[in-house]
Amino acid sequence: MTSKLDRLARENGISLTRPSPDNREVAISDDTKREILAALDVGIAAENTKVKQRSKPVAKPTNTVVPQSFLPQFLENTRIWGVSLQLYELLSARNWGIGDFEDLARVTDLVASLGGDFIGLNPLHAPFLADPDRCSPYEPSSRQYLNPLYIAVDRIPGFKTDEQLERQLKALRATDLVDYMSVAQVKLTCLRRLWTGWDTSEKTDHSYSPSEFHAYVDQGGEGLRRHALFETISSSMCSRGMGAGWRQWPEEFRRPDTPAVANFAGQHGDDIQFHMWLQWLAHCQLTEASSRARRAGLRIGLYLDLAVGEAIDGSATWSARDIYIASATIGSPPDPFAPDGQDWHLAAFHPSELARGDDTPFERMLSAAMRYAGAIRIDHAAALRRLFLVPLTGGPDGGAYVDYPLDDLLQILAQSSTRYRCLVIGEDLGMLPEGFQNTLADARILSYRILSYEREGEEFKPAEAYPDLALACISTHDHQTLAGWWKGSDIDLRAEHGIVPAEMTEKHRQERNGERQALLDALPEALAGISAPLPADTHPDALTDLVTRAHRFVARTPSLLVAVRLAELTDEKQPTNIPGTRDSYPNWKPKLSIPIEELNKVALLIAVARTMREERPAGHGAQ
Repeated sequence: MTSKLDRLARENGISLTRPSPDNREVAISDDTKREILAALDVGIAAENTKVKQRSKPVAKPTNTVVPQSFLPQFLENTRIWGVSLQLYELLSARNWGIGDFEDLARVTDLVASLGGDFIGLNPLHAPFLADPDRCSPYEPSSRQYLNPLYIAVDRIPGFKTDEQLERQLKALRATDLVDYMSVAQVKLTCLRRLWTGWDTSEKTDHSYSPSEFHAYVDQGGEGLRRHALFETISSSMCSRGMGAGWRQWPEEFRRPDTPAVANFAGQHGDDIQFHMWLQWLAHCQLTEASSRARRAGLRIGLYLDLAVGEAIDGSATWSARDIYIASATIGSPPDPFAPDGQDWHLAAFHPSELARGDDTPFERMLSAAMRYAGAIRIDHAAALRRLFLVPLTGGPDGGAYVDYPLDDLLQILAQSSTRYRCLVIGEDLGMLPEGFQNTLADARILSYRILSYEREGEEFKPAEAYPDLALACISTHDHQTLAGWWKGSDIDLRAEHGIVPAEMTEKHRQERNGERQALLDALPEALAGISAPLPADTHPDALTDLVTRAHRFVARTPSLLVAVRLAELTDEKQPTNIPGTRDSYPNWKPKLSIPIEELNKVALLIAVARTMREERPAGHGAQ
């Protein structure tokens, strides 16, 4: 009986084993096989024979020629660098308590003046506007649309301020954390007022003309209308004490094609138009920021992050239910830093659906980002080959890997990146299928290399060991800054929030002593006044020297791109995100401590930019 079940699982791309925290392969249970098969819409009769299969089994990767993604010609003989940041974290004298598209446009001028060629951003996907505190950019409501909270309201024709609004904005700017609830309330109130009085004649500013809006709505079609309808229903449900996500709504509202939803839409036509207008405004301002980056001389321009999935109860899964897996979510198996595994609570595309048809869901998702970007980063790029799915009824230890149509997805990536002239970066960290990084390299997809992860045994890899086709960096949104890493703040925070047990924490602290010395040994020049065993006693000037020299190290790698994280250069003490926490830490809320108007005076930023220009001296030019 089990052999038939195993055969059925294998035929549908389910791996029969998963990793354990001690790096052994352990067999998944029969219950897991049945639950994942059910999630894939494969029925099982009492005799464990196949009675229903949604589509042909997912094909295993073949040895055919791998299609290649776009690579700018100028990168054939030069290496470049840029700045990475979280858009919401930007502090400025004019924004409304959250970084916005006008702040982004201004930062492009700064980066250009420093010699950088791109600005890397967190995902700009649409959140739950009715529940702004669901603010993780990696758990969006939809990857197809943009976050209206990034709209610079003061740049919209017809905007007028008053004393009360200025008092509200002053308070929002003064907070150390983004107050998403208050930001959304103020912005949406002002935007609603502007919408109500919006001039429908052609007399308005040419960049915000009604004819352009109507053309955008026509082009967006039913997908845009459904997203706006979802936002309208979501707002109504929240006002009635229900949740922003559709899984908490009455049954008759949980699909977009019911009579109740049609009746609701008929009564709220203006609200639906308003939410489509918000998407259009965000589109206009992001398009302008992208154009401004290119005009300033950034040869890549904007580099946008693409989340690996969407919220299970958001606009995307409500609007197109059939292309998503309904009864399992994306996660990761148990590992040394997460002994119980992880459930990311993200909806996954059904493997038989995301590459199907002429206008595939995967292509639409790529186009939504590539239309604005000179580069995209695919978070958890292993999803091109497989995803770890966790049944809704259990935990990660009851999950399993499921194959995805790698060949088809690489073909779509190559076609889309060529169409948009958009470089592709694959975040290839963690547990990867055998040979996967070689496949990405063959497809001309850049690898993603973080300094602290690049080891050979206990030693850091030398700079020359980094691959050419890669983006190298010191840290990301999921890490402490280098100064925080040196002090062991990441270890302390994992212990404080109960992510790892006490005995593992002490082990990590002991290991960090050796890691500090190994880093010093790897850096290109000796560091005066800094010693590995005494992180608490390290002088601030010595830490500044450490950060500068570490950036020189990554700049000397052969990797085509180097990303300099802005939070490293402003010496932020609060991490952006602590993986493994949800409510115990304000993830995705800390702002930078220095406003953008003063960034050009930050000594560390100036020093690191000079280092980058020395090691990567190519000047700006046409792509």
